[in-house]
Amino acid sequence: MIRVAIADDHPIVREGLRRIASEGAGIAVTGEASTAAELFQLLAGVAADVVLLDVSMPGSTLVETLTQLREKHPSIKVLVLSVHPEDQWAMRALRAGASGYLTKDRSSEELVEAVRRVARGQKYVSQTLAEKLAGLVDSAGTQAAHERLSDREFEVLRALGSGMAVKDVAEQLKLSAKTVSTYRTRLLAKMGLSSTPDLVRYVVEHELLRPR
Repeated sequence: MIRVAIADDHPIVREGLRRIASEGAGIAVTGEASTAAELFQLLAGVAADVVLLDVSMPGSTLVETLTQLREKHPSIKVLVLSVHPEDQWAMRALRAGASGYLTKDRSSEELVEAVRRVARGQKYVSQTLAEKLAGLVDSAGTQAAHERLSDREFEVLRALGSGMAVKDVAEQLKLSAKTVSTYRTRLLAKMGLSSTPDLVRYVVEHELLRPR
């Protein structure tokens, strides 16, 4: 029996994931969480082989949550679910310890297959992403500018690109305003841009904003 824990801040999404997972032969949902903190509380009291983790959980960034899961529960496999296109988060999720990445527009059959595969210790990505990963090996220089950023730089980029002020970004990411300003300067240099409005335009054009 594959024991699954579901972590998503939308009740309707959790309900759908629970139904899909429970209908898969040999799969049982052992608990649900709506925030990163709730997830770790849940895992302290219930057994799980696989966590279905939404990419945007309140209380923690994706990379922070994956890092904590790897440290506290190294035997648990994580399948990241997202409304974001694969080229925005998949590579970062896999580097941070996820066993798979699946966009939420995939079929219920594919979700069940992904759960089974990561539970067996295998990686799960779509054929499209697999081809992209293979292509990056030979053509790293063709990556979009945001794909070359560190995880923290990417978080700061998305926050600034949403129109947030430096002090608000600092509060959200638990950084000092001076550190955020340093990140802003670094982003402009790395991406060949000249101002915060340029960052905003880039984020909008590449659809990097978190859907509401």
